[in-house]
Amino acid sequence: MPHSRIAVSGSTGLIGAALVRSLRADGHEVVRLVRHPARDGDEVEWDPKRGYVDVAGLVGCDAVVHLAGAGVGDHRWTEAYKKEIRDSRVLGTAAIADAVASLDTPPAVLLSGSAIGFYGDTGDRPVDEEAPPGDGFLPSVCVEWEEATAAAEEAGVRTVHARTGLVVAREGGAWGRLFPLFRAGLGGRMGDGRQYWSFIALHDHIAALRHVLDTPELSGAVNLTAPTPVTNAEVTAAMGRVLRRPTLFTAPAPALRLALGEFAGDVLGSQRVLPTRLLGSGFSFAFPSVDAAIRAALR
Repeated sequence: MPHSRIAVSGSTGLIGAALVRSLRADGHEVVRLVRHPARDGDEVEWDPKRGYVDVAGLVGCDAVVHLAGAGVGDHRWTEAYKKEIRDSRVLGTAAIADAVASLDTPPAVLLSGSAIGFYGDTGDRPVDEEAPPGDGFLPSVCVEWEEATAAAEEAGVRTVHARTGLVVAREGGAWGRLFPLFRAGLGGRMGDGRQYWSFIALHDHIAALRHVLDTPELSGAVNLTAPTPVTNAEVTAAMGRVLRRPTLFTAPAPALRLALGEFAGDVLGSQRVLPTRLLGSGFSFAFPSVDAAIRAALR
C-alpha cells in the first residue's frame, strides 16, 4: 500500500498499538478512534455504545482497521460482563460500518476484528475458513460481530474479518499472563493438556494484518493463526524449554472452572485452526513454530 491514511480503533490494545507503530514507521498517516473528545490531530472521537462516530475524521481514509472490544478474559463471565463482551463488539462494529458506508468516498477496505472463537470447540479436527460456526457463547458473539459489518459490505467496501488466534506476546493477551507464571517455575498444562491452541506470534499477526490491507483479493473471513497449531501440553513443554524452567504444575479442570467460571470452558476447549486463506494468498510466517513465536516474544 503506498503512503495511505488509515483509521484504527482499539489503538491502545496489544494488537492496535503494535499495528499503529508498524504503519507509522512505514510513513502511513494513522488516525486513532478514541472514546473521548479528540484532543490531538490524529484522534477521531467515537462512542461504540451510542453508535456515534465523528464521520468527518474518516474522510480521506484509504482503510479502516477496527480492533476495539472488551477483553474476553479480563473479568469473570457474569451475565453483565457477557453483555459487555457482546455489545462492545456488535454495537461498535455496526457504528464503524455505518460510518464507513455513509462516506461519499468510502475507504477501499474495512478490516474488522473477529476471533477463532467463531469455530467453538473443534477437538482434534482441523478447521479453516470454510467451517461453520460452533455452539456456545463465543461462537454466537463472533457470528453477530461479523454480521455487524453489513452496511460497509452493502456499500461495496471490501470487508475482511480477521479471525485471530492466541497472540504470543509479553505485553498482553493470554500469553502475557503465562510468561510470569512460567518464569516463576509455576507454569504447567491446563486440564489434560490435549486441547489444541491456535497461536500466532505478535510480529506475524501485525504482518498478516498489513498483508490483508495490501491484498485486494482477500475478503470475508481470514484466520490469523500460525500454520502449526499445538496442544496445551506442547505449549507447556515449549515454554519450559525456551525459558529453561520446570513445568511440573498442572491446573486441573475443576480448579480452572472454579477460578475462571464459564470462561474455563474456552481455556479447556480445543481449537485446531488453519490459516488456509492467508497461506493461499502468498503470506509467509516469520515464526511458524511455537518455540519460534515464544522466542520472538522475548526479544
